[in-house]
Formats: sequence, C-alpha cells, structure tokens
Amino acid sequence: MATKTFEDLIKDVHERGICQQCGGCVSFCSSAEYDIINFVDPYSPPVYINEDDCLECGICYYICPQTRVLDDELNKIYLFEGFSSMPIGNYLEIYSCQSNDKDFLKNGTDGGIVNTIINYLLEIDEIDGSIVSKTEAPFSREAIYAKNKEELIDSSGTQLNISPQLIELQKFSTYTHTIPELKNYKFNKLALVGTPCQIYSIRCMQSLGVTPSENVKICLGLFCYENFLFDRSQLDKFEKDFNIEFEKIKKINMKEDLIFQMGDNQEPHKEMHIPFNYMKDYMRVACNACDDFTNIYADISFGGLGSPKKYTTVIIRTEKGKLLFQKVRDAGLIKLRGISDDEIFRIQNILSAFSKKKIERKEKFMKNLNINLKL
Repeated sequence: MATKTFEDLIKDVHERGICQQCGGCVSFCSSAEYDIINFVDPYSPPVYINEDDCLECGICYYICPQTRVLDDELNKIYLFEGFSSMPIGNYLEIYSCQSNDKDFLKNGTDGGIVNTIINYLLEIDEIDGSIVSKTEAPFSREAIYAKNKEELIDSSGTQLNISPQLIELQKFSTYTHTIPELKNYKFNKLALVGTPCQIYSIRCMQSLGVTPSENVKICLGLFCYENFLFDRSQLDKFEKDFNIEFEKIKKINMKEDLIFQMGDNQEPHKEMHIPFNYMKDYMRVACNACDDFTNIYADISFGGLGSPKKYTTVIIRTEKGKLLFQKVRDAGLIKLRGISDDEIFRIQNILSAFSKKKIERKEKFMKNLNINLKL
C-alpha cells in the first residue's frame, strides 16, 4: 500500500470539514525544520508552506485523530475494547475531589486538581513545565508553558480584564492549539493538558516514537463534549440569543450544560446555564466528528461532570496515572469526597450518558457527511 501523505490528509480530512486543528501534523512533521506545513489561519486546517520539500513519510496521516490508522495499536496499549462496551473507556479508579491549596481551589474551574498535580510534579522535579491553556478573554485561549505555581494560577484566568482583548479579537474560540507548543520545548520534561483529539495525537506519536513526544511524561486529559467558534459578526447575535453581555463573562465551565459565571457590581457571582443544544450555531463543526468525551487515552482524565461545585471528577486510567495520583494524595495535597459505591455508580452513569450522546452525534454526523459527499 502506498504511503499516505499530507495531500491525502487534505483530501480525506480537511476537504471533508473534519480537521480538528489539533496541530499534531504541524508539530511532528519529520521535515518540520523546513516548515513544510503550518497554520496560516489559526481557525482553519494547516496547509502546505513548502510542498516541494515534503519527504512524504506519512507521519502526518498516521497521527491524525480523524484517520484512526493506529486505533488497534492504541486500544491494545490502553485496554480499550470499544465504546459499545466501554462508553467511558478503560479505567482503574474514579474519584471526586478538590485541591487543599486555597489558590488552586479559588482559581480553578472546578476543584483545582489539574494544577495541583502539575505543581506537585514541578516541585519534585519530575517535569520542567507543562503546556496548559490560558484564558485571555471569554472564548479566547492560548497555549502557554507554565513552569511554576504563579504561572499555573495565571493560566486559570479567573479575573479577566477583557476589554482590550475584545476590541482586537475577530474570532472567538474555546479551543486551544496546545500541541504546537511542544516544538518550542524539545529538550524539556513536560506534562501536557489536552482535549481528547490532542491526547490521541500525542499517543500516536509516542507509539511511533516520533520526537519529541518522548518528552511528554504525563498526559492529563480534559472531558470534552464540544468546543465553540464564532466570529465578530455573530457576537451581537450571541448576546441577544442568551441575553448576555459578553464583557461581563468572567469564567466559562462545562458540566451538564454550558455555565457562564458573570460579574459586575450588582451581581458579582451570577451564573447562567445554557444547554448544549442551544449552542449549535456556535459549535466547531469538526467536534461533530469526535466520539471521545472522557479522554480515554489519557493517564488521568478530569472534568466537572458528576461532581458537585468546586469538586473535580477524576478518572485514573493507567498505572502511571495511578501512581502519580497516589503520591499526590499521600502528600496531603487533595481532599477526596467520601463517596459510596452507589455514588460511584451514579457518576459512571452520568459520564456514560454524555459519552453515548457524543458517540451517537458522531455516528449521525458522519452518516450524513458521507451521504452528502456522494451526491
């Protein structure tokens, strides 16, 4: 069989509108030093920059989360038997917990657990830094390299001074291009926080032994139902649709629905909840082609769904993740919420229900996509 190239990736993924822009192909191209492919528009799929210098090695095609070439290999490694029997993937343990660090708990989206774990790894010199997402404004994030507690807290973005950013922004997105940041830290030991498509791409790279994926020492996966993207022309519609003043949004969270924490002098702690199906006009189209909600290939997965406010649901998936979480517990850095077997079963059911919704959404989307392509 002929080796697939970036040209095939364009045809099979980009032209079908299902590129998730994870950045794997850009970051781990074997000819990356020649700038063969890159993002010209951060909100569109990558393109050829210097096509004539392409080695046509096929790495870009193999590691794409939409081609699924390495599924069988990854599923063996991570003991995944398929969504029909494992809607939330294979796992070892499930917890509901929060950080004992007041700063991380205050600034964190849920229980502050992800930053607590990263900070622990930094303090014991297991990693040099972590690629995390920093919130610049509502629906505007960027990937940064955090190497200490202060930078982790800053990345949480609880207090947003958004007016200058809003003036400059032309597009609004909740998706962060995390993986391309790896190129800037090739000789560092890293923790990576990512969405399912990003973690999948990293695992493919590690399976193939693609440099510098070996520098990623731990994969911390976020629950992800969908991300959003819209341009400035839709901003007025967004505010009218949901009766929201964009500049008053202080934090965005996703649980059973989309949660906006609003802030002004009159109502400093107001929350607004919007069902996901109301956000269809603002959803990234490619998210319809993803069926992984709980981040099944991560070492540890995190999200707010299933836990009460200011607590994080934690799914331990690998022995590496289990050992790390135990060390963090033994260090007294987190507090577990005492939950019974019935409560764990309830959490499993909630996560499974959301996972099945996402799986069914992909099946329907891909079926309609294939029908339309044949017309």
